[in-house]
Amino acid sequence: MIRLFTLLLVTVMTLSACQPAAPTLGADGRPVPKAYKISQREADKIPFRMLDSVNSLRAAAGLTQVELDSQLTAAAATHSRDMQVQNRPWHFGSDGSSPVDRVRRVGFAGTLVGEVISETYESELETLGAWMSQPDTRRIIMSPEARKMGFSWFQEDNGKIWWTMVVGT
Repeated sequence: MIRLFTLLLVTVMTLSACQPAAPTLGADGRPVPKAYKISQREADKIPFRMLDSVNSLRAAAGLTQVELDSQLTAAAATHSRDMQVQNRPWHFGSDGSSPVDRVRRVGFAGTLVGEVISETYESELETLGAWMSQPDTRRIIMSPEARKMGFSWFQEDNGKIWWTMVVGT
């Protein structure tokens, strides 16, 4: 009888451990996002995942694909870091620079279509989804004139990520 009781107790404990923990909810009643930590191995893949995702969206809309541009990526990286220093997501640099100023500084010969920014704890693909849900940022990503894309980020030790995408012709 003790064996049966022990077996039953172990079975119940095992099954109760299989239940997923209830998510932590924020003040708005929605689950609090889990911080997305970027490892060095992931860091090398992120720009290409973003490029593939953007090009999939553009292809579905019948638009020309964009290609990664090192100069636009340099402008994006500079701005991501600068937003973190300023502790606010906005399009002006701490030195008063605009997106146009930053792409000129890196020597980009094309025309700036626009800059898309975000401050989040979410992955690049979740961030792209948020950008695509907003008409102003969607218009930049899906611009028919776009041919080049720069993409970068800066991640703080606490997990907050400052994302920047720069799109040009």
